[in-house]
Amino acid sequence: MERRQRKNLMIIAPCLVAIGIMCVLVAYSPTLYRMFCAATGLAGTTQRVAADTAKISRQTITVAFDTNVAPGLPWRFVPDQGAVTVHLGEQKLVYFTAENLSSQPIVGHATFNVTPLRSGIYFNKIQCFCFTEERLDAHQKVHMPVVFYVDPKFGKDPDMRDIAQLTLGYTFFRSADPRNAKDLSRFLASNPPDPADGRDLFKEQCTACHALDANKYGPQLGGVFGRRAGTAAGYDYSPALRSAGLTWSADNLNRWLASPTKFIPGVKMPVSVPDPIARRDIVAYLRQETEQRGSGPKAKTARQGADY
Repeated sequence: MERRQRKNLMIIAPCLVAIGIMCVLVAYSPTLYRMFCAATGLAGTTQRVAADTAKISRQTITVAFDTNVAPGLPWRFVPDQGAVTVHLGEQKLVYFTAENLSSQPIVGHATFNVTPLRSGIYFNKIQCFCFTEERLDAHQKVHMPVVFYVDPKFGKDPDMRDIAQLTLGYTFFRSADPRNAKDLSRFLASNPPDPADGRDLFKEQCTACHALDANKYGPQLGGVFGRRAGTAAGYDYSPALRSAGLTWSADNLNRWLASPTKFIPGVKMPVSVPDPIARRDIVAYLRQETEQRGSGPKAKTARQGADY
């Protein structure tokens, strides 16, 4: 009797394990599929990156824009420009307008892809409203930025030679999960600077190269307000920045983020933040971070080390 039970157990146990694995795969298949699409560009899935560090090519490509609104979402959603022509590797800022036509706040979520579908692996987005659930107040209208670039490797791929135009498409749906939605009013130029949004943008766009308390590819940025440019301890600055003779104020940081090489010719930093609202909030975050450092002994040490 015991031998028969052991034999049955040896058959049942692997079956239960197989069923468990199948259940896990079914539960996580949407997430796994999205990860696979993001890694391979399957179905025109674009890539999400922190910054554009690519070398700009002389080759150009036209990028057109297509927008749609799903049934059940009373929004108007259109691109502010029909198409743009960009150099491969060139960071580009474009805008889309969303307007809530209803009398109540609504949370939407945008799906996206790029066509031809096989080109998705080369289309990189740095900033986009499609990364999160988005709330639009009743009758509110906003202009939403998207920052992208097309990888120069696109021009070296023989499978892309017949492509003269890419189309970035979006469809806005009513959100199935409106919790933790971000407020689209953050894109209104009339709003005051928002350090909280600046913190999120800093994490998304700056931390690949910078940290607050350590040098990485770029110098540490903790306590940067009021600091003389080119003086963060232990960082090998370009001669151009070391000799710039400026102090990091709100205006100087804004001009620097808009275009480092135009503001100070000869500097190393290859990355810019073209969206003025994003720059405004990042600068507000760095100001707040510097002010908070001024209240503790650790912050004082950091300032002394940075201002030597």
